[in-house]
Amino acid sequence: MSSPEHSPLGKTTVYADRYDPSLLFPIPRQGKRDEIGVTTGTMPFHGVDLWNGYELSWLDPRGKPMVAVAEFRFPATTPNIIESKSFKLYLNSFAQETVASIDALRDTLARDLSAGAGGPVEVTLHTPEALRGTPIAEPEGILLDAMELDFDSYGPPRADFLGAHEGEVREVLVSHLLRSNCPVTGQPDWGSVQIAYTGRPIDRAGLLRYLVSFRSHTEFHEQCVERIFMDLTARCAPESLTVYARYTRRGGLDINPFRSTDASLRPENPRGARQ
Repeated sequence: MSSPEHSPLGKTTVYADRYDPSLLFPIPRQGKRDEIGVTTGTMPFHGVDLWNGYELSWLDPRGKPMVAVAEFRFPATTPNIIESKSFKLYLNSFAQETVASIDALRDTLARDLSAGAGGPVEVTLHTPEALRGTPIAEPEGILLDAMELDFDSYGPPRADFLGAHEGEVREVLVSHLLRSNCPVTGQPDWGSVQIAYTGRPIDRAGLLRYLVSFRSHTEFHEQCVERIFMDLTARCAPESLTVYARYTRRGGLDINPFRSTDASLRPENPRGARQ
């Protein structure tokens, strides 16, 4: 009962407003990883799925509503992802729940999400006053989107578009044209992607055509980013590679998967204009 069709996504739902951790719906990562050649115990990347929750509220001991913005970091090593609508329902279940303190809420969230994901999840809660002056920051790098090209392939993803030239570079490439679709509802997921690498120069026109070819593809955010990472590894053989996608929010949540050959990197969490 952990495949997407059994999730609450795309179904009429009663929104609980009292704490209920059973609402969380884990989905194993490994099935999709098998498709792209990532076998158990031999992951070719490190990383994290960085979620932001903008609709979190609870009651303090005097019954006053409290609000916060939450940051969740799920390591890529966790065996499960959490389906996004179930995540929203779970967060909403705190709406009429009395919680002793913001620290107690953070600890509860970390415990429940770690249990669902199958590994430790890091939770940070930001009060509105702590977010005052938060800047808007787009992914930095060489923008691919201005290239004048013809496009006629919108899915499935065309890894054969990818290639590399002779030479050695270290560069960061960015596109805001990433779009894929939810495996259950078919709703579009819109995002920006940043690709940092060292190695032979990746053919930029081919890379942009490849990213656009996700446009009608059906996969969760995390799965798309891992597919991009593996296709670039297979076709371009970079010496180092980092892929970071910043998706727009839906249902009060945005999901930002980060995968890298460098285990020491910890991604920042800049909020983009479209988020």
